Amino acid sequence: MKPNLHLTRRKFLQISGLSSISLLLGGCGTPIFEDVVGTLSEPLNQNFQALLLKPQTLVPEFSPHEIEPEKLIVNTYRFTPAIDQEKYRLIVDGEVENPLSLSMEDIQNLPLTSMIIRHVCVEGWAAIVQWGGISLRELVALAQPKNSVKYAYFQSADGYYSSWDIASTLHPQTLLAYQKNGASLPVENGAPLRLASPIKLGYKQSKWVTKVSLVSHLSRYQGYWEDQGYEWFAGL
Repeated sequence: MKPNLHLTRRKFLQISGLSSISLLLGGCGTPIFEDVVGTLSEPLNQNFQALLLKPQTLVPEFSPHEIEPEKLIVNTYRFTPAIDQEKYRLIVDGEVENPLSLSMEDIQNLPLTSMIIRHVCVEGWAAIVQWGGISLRELVALAQPKNSVKYAYFQSADGYYSSWDIASTLHPQTLLAYQKNGASLPVENGAPLRLASPIKLGYKQSKWVTKVSLVSHLSRYQGYWEDQGYEWFAGL
């Protein structure tokens, strides 16, 4: 079966929150991890920053001669995981009609999107990088999310985790990248797949992504750094 890769305009508006104010409303958390109990508030900074995000507005990109390969610093959460790319599967689950389990061959057979953007780290450094991979909006379309979806959780092979609002997830320049500067993505930069986007700070751009869960509520665990006090929305 070949699923439809494209969202209808109405469907896209529904799940991105553009057709209603649902994106701006708080709610109670429901667990996606086993040790979550009770109801929890959504991030306080979400409402204000979501107002500033223009989900379909492209961020200006750079030219190839402006790429800064030496400036992209490798930050590691705990360790660099060993991933067998032949056995690797990307899982897309949650509140979806069509859960996915994709090999790297499956992913690389989907349309390639390439962009040259500035990667900005909360530590104060930045680098202009070319990323290539699959648009997350295409991946979301394949999974056929329910209308209730407002967030995406990303889990990584090293135990790292983060969560995004659905409008940022569906931004045209948000990728799961498997290329860097025109070559295969190195393991230290997140191979086989990492998040890349010009609209979020670096700590939101998870490396070694293994699972994307599309959900209507956040759990108490919103992100590795976010749970330690870092800003949740982390928009640029």
